[in-house]
Amino acid sequence: ILCARYHETGRAPPAQRRRRPRHGGGTPPPRGLRPRLKGHHEDTARSVTQELAMATAQATKNSITLKGSTAIVTEFFGYAVNSILYQRGIYSPEAFERKRKYGLGMLVTTDEALKVYLVSVLQQVNDWLMQKTLQKLVMVVTAVGTKEVLERWVFDIEADKSTDEHSEGKEKPEKEITQEISAIIRQITASVTFLPLLEEACTFELLVYTDTESITPTEWEVSDPRYIADNAEQVKLRSFNTSVHKVEGLVSYKASDE
Repeated sequence: ILCARYHETGRAPPAQRRRRPRHGGGTPPPRGLRPRLKGHHEDTARSVTQELAMATAQATKNSITLKGSTAIVTEFFGYAVNSILYQRGIYSPEAFERKRKYGLGMLVTTDEALKVYLVSVLQQVNDWLMQKTLQKLVMVVTAVGTKEVLERWVFDIEADKSTDEHSEGKEKPEKEITQEISAIIRQITASVTFLPLLEEACTFELLVYTDTESITPTEWEVSDPRYIADNAEQVKLRSFNTSVHKVEGLVSYKASDE
C-alpha cells in the first residue's frame, strides 16, 4: 500500500495522498516528494474555480459527460471539506463566508492560504477523476497536541470505466444530482448532533486512494493511512450518482470512553 502526504506551509493544515492497489499483495516501497507551492496565489484559486464552473456547465440539464461529471464531483469535494471544517470547528466561524449552492446556504473559507491549498489538492483530484483512477478521498481530523486521529470522513468513488472524454453524455437530470448532493451536505451539517465534541484544537489531512497504474505527482510524498487507533464507530452517509461517477460517504469517529 502506497500512501502520500501533501504538506502545506503557513496556516493551512497538511493533507495526504494515499494510493492503494486494486488487488491484494505486498506493500511496495514508499516513495514521494514534498510539494512546492511557491508562486500559487489568489489568481490561481480564482482561475481554477472559473474552470470548474465552465466544466460544470457542460453537465447540461439531462446529459452528463465525463468532464461535466468530474467537475460536479470535484466541486462537491471542495464544498464538503469546507462544510466539515466549519461544522467541526477546525477553523473559526469568522474564517468563513456564506454562499448559495445545492439549494443550501453553504459556508466556505475566506482564509487565502487555505483556499490556495485546497485548490491545489482539488486540481490533482480533478485530474484523477478524469483518468477514472480515483478510488477514495478521506478527510482525517486529528488532535494538534496528541496527533491522535479523531475522525475519518470517507468518500468512496466508483467510475464508469466504459466512459471517456469522447463518449456521449449519459442521461440523468441535473436537478436529481443536486438533490442527492444536497442530502449529503445536510448530513454533514447535522453531524454535530451525533459526533463527539472536539474538545481540543484539531487539524486535518486529506488522503487520496488511486489505482496502481496512475501516475504519482512529484508534489506528493509518502505517509501512513491515519486510521483511528481504537474504539471507532461509524455512520454511513448518503450517496450521489452522476451516471458517470458514484460517490458514497461514511464518517468514522473515536467514540467516548464513557
